[in-house]
Amino acid sequence: MLEVLSYTFFQNALIAALLASIACGVIGVYVVIKRIVFISGGISHSSFGGLGIAYYLGAEPLLGALIFAIASALGIGFLSKKSSERDDTVIGAVWAIGMAIGILFIAMTPGYAADLFSYLFGNILMVSSGHLLIMFVLDIIILASIGLFYNVFRAVAFDEEFAKTVGIPVFALNMFLLSLVALTVVIMIKAVGIILLIALLTLPAATANKMTKDMKRMMVLATFLGIIYSSAGIFISYFFDLPSGAMIILISAIGYLIATAKTFQR
Repeated sequence: MLEVLSYTFFQNALIAALLASIACGVIGVYVVIKRIVFISGGISHSSFGGLGIAYYLGAEPLLGALIFAIASALGIGFLSKKSSERDDTVIGAVWAIGMAIGILFIAMTPGYAADLFSYLFGNILMVSSGHLLIMFVLDIIILASIGLFYNVFRAVAFDEEFAKTVGIPVFALNMFLLSLVALTVVIMIKAVGIILLIALLTLPAATANKMTKDMKRMMVLATFLGIIYSSAGIFISYFFDLPSGAMIILISAIGYLIATAKTFQR
């Protein structure tokens, strides 16, 4: 155990788990409370389009994912509120278009894009120092945003109609919140991958929601649970040579099921 902790790649993985858990713990609570899990899924999968384009252009894949995720978040938010289209139709269209664009540009890129599989399925043991820096900067942006707008975000999360009556710009805040979801998506892509990402965004927060209804406590608890789930998944995946993303999600799911079972017993 002590020997593996001396490896740089393992230290990077644990730091990545911490940074991803902070983002999950904060933004995941809003996702669960506002019931926008499906929207978050659309944002996460559409970001694959940005990964594919960036890979084709020889640019940083996470930068492409960030641009595409934010654009998709704003597009979904605008069309859901300002058009007559059903929310699920808009989300499904953005979801499919993003994935299709990503696959198309990867197919157009010479060579075999083996490293992009880590963005689909995740491999937190392969996170580089450069990725950690990006994750850290995005975490700071998320925490600063929540710290500045916590009270209005809470009002919008629990009762949009009341927020409108007291003059809170609900539409603008919802668009900003979706942008923060997009940032969180990019932070977690390398940890668990696009396919499993939505589970890590929601399961720790949903588990915390079973234990407390106070939003601040929920965020702290969700962050703490995310750190435990991610760290346990990293150790198990390393020692038993298992996929890290899938292991993290399974442990998160077990935690959620235990919390749910305890709720039923009350």
